[in-house]
Amino acid sequence: MRKPKLGSIYQRRKKLPDGSTITLPTLWIKYYRSGQPFRESSHSDRCEDAERLLKRRQGEIVTGKFSGLGPERIRVSALLDLVVADYEENGKKSAADVKWRLEKHLRPAFGDVRAADFGSQQIKRYTAERRQQEASDATINRELSILRRAFTLALNSDPPLAARAPHIPKLEEHNVREGFIEHAQYLALRDKLPDHLRAVFVVGYHVGVRLGELRNLEWRQVDMPAAEIRLSGEQTKNGRPRTVPIYGDMGAWLQWQKEMTEQKWPECRWVFHYLGRRLGGHLKGWRKACTAAGMPSLLFHDLRRSAVRNMERAGMPRNVAMSISGHRTESVYRRYDIVSRQDLVAAGLRMHGYSLQQAAQTYLETARTLEAGARAASRKLTGDEEKQIATLRANAKAALEQAGALGFPVNLAPDSPAAGTLTGTPKGYLQ
Repeated sequence: MRKPKLGSIYQRRKKLPDGSTITLPTLWIKYYRSGQPFRESSHSDRCEDAERLLKRRQGEIVTGKFSGLGPERIRVSALLDLVVADYEENGKKSAADVKWRLEKHLRPAFGDVRAADFGSQQIKRYTAERRQQEASDATINRELSILRRAFTLALNSDPPLAARAPHIPKLEEHNVREGFIEHAQYLALRDKLPDHLRAVFVVGYHVGVRLGELRNLEWRQVDMPAAEIRLSGEQTKNGRPRTVPIYGDMGAWLQWQKEMTEQKWPECRWVFHYLGRRLGGHLKGWRKACTAAGMPSLLFHDLRRSAVRNMERAGMPRNVAMSISGHRTESVYRRYDIVSRQDLVAAGLRMHGYSLQQAAQTYLETARTLEAGARAASRKLTGDEEKQIATLRANAKAALEQAGALGFPVNLAPDSPAAGTLTGTPKGYLQ
């Protein structure tokens, strides 16, 4: 065996029950730092491997990068604990989700692996297994990002708990959602939803507030006379308080929700709840209603996209729309950091006018559908159909007149196509 210039390489001996000894094949290395000896297995019986490890350790000692054998022995499970502690110390709202992902997937897969041995092969194997379990690439990316954070925290510890941070690539995601709903679909789904989801659905469709923010909304934050909902920084995703307007039929549905709550659950402080308990992340009855309305894959978050699109269509200034929905990009934040209350009030009026114009579209399209059906069947309209069409046209005319009274530009006659659609009020709907 070649003798290295620095340190030593040796083999351990083992004493057998009969008193004899044998030499074990695995080579060990011995080196010193500040007079303190360190012994470490090379995990190999080849001299080249042992020499390579010994030279690496000597180089780390000379450059000051050697922090003991702790980083070589620590397990990935200990690094994952750093992530949990970091989330809890910083009060991150996704701490519960991170803990669930750790216990469900990451610890079983990597917990017993030494951090020093963790590399691309483990990542590839984990990715393949999760795909076999039908996990999307976006889900796998969220899980791998926790691992990435674990190694970063380990390197930033003093002394470092890991000697290196492996490269953990990010998978390309192809499941970016682009869904939204039109107004007619909104009406259809609203009719199918159970009572405890109707008001939160109406609010989500109109202003695009995140479900997590709406779940934590209390009645003290709803100012009906001022037509405002005030969200605190603790409730919003980006930690910034914001105010959203109450417009269209939001007011009527919120009033209905309040009356129903005060009558059945007077002690409940939550605006949106199920049997007096705060609405959970799982919306009971949502999937069944979406399927019945012909939108089986619709997510509540798609309402957010719909609201933003409607605000853009209504001509709302971009900074005001972003303030209402809670979107915040770096460029928008730099240019438009402050939105006045007057802008929010004007935004509510603008959206109310737009919703009225949407109503005209819905009424007129229904009337034209009835007329087209009669023509296709080569028959005259029945008396009931004529009355229904007359009512629809009258409703369309009234909606356009109200939009005009609000200053919303209306250049449409009741018989002409209108742009958009509108929500109905729950008063007549619920009776």
